[in-house]
Amino acid sequence: MSPITFVQPDGTERIVNVESGLSVMRTALANNIPGIVAECGGNAMCATCHVFVDSSQGLPTIGDEEDGLLDCTATDRRTGSRLSCQIPALPGLRISVPEEQ
Repeated sequence: MSPITFVQPDGTERIVNVESGLSVMRTALANNIPGIVAECGGNAMCATCHVFVDSSQGLPTIGDEEDGLLDCTATDRRTGSRLSCQIPALPGLRISVPEEQ
């Protein structure tokens, strides 16, 4: 089990332990993290699991589908924007949840 931190728009933080191999989205849903909607269930089709990652170190690069969807998010794309369904829940990740999905 590895800890990652979810930060809500109001600054509230919640640390959760995750099993290796789970995505950030699956981890958020399993731990009832507010703000991660995930309407498509993790198929990179909706962008309702948009998050901001403090550091992309160790994360896979953004693929073409994810890159296109990040241009269609409810909260503007910025540095660190990712779809949480496309990134593994790696130890030490700090994930900020946007104000809206």
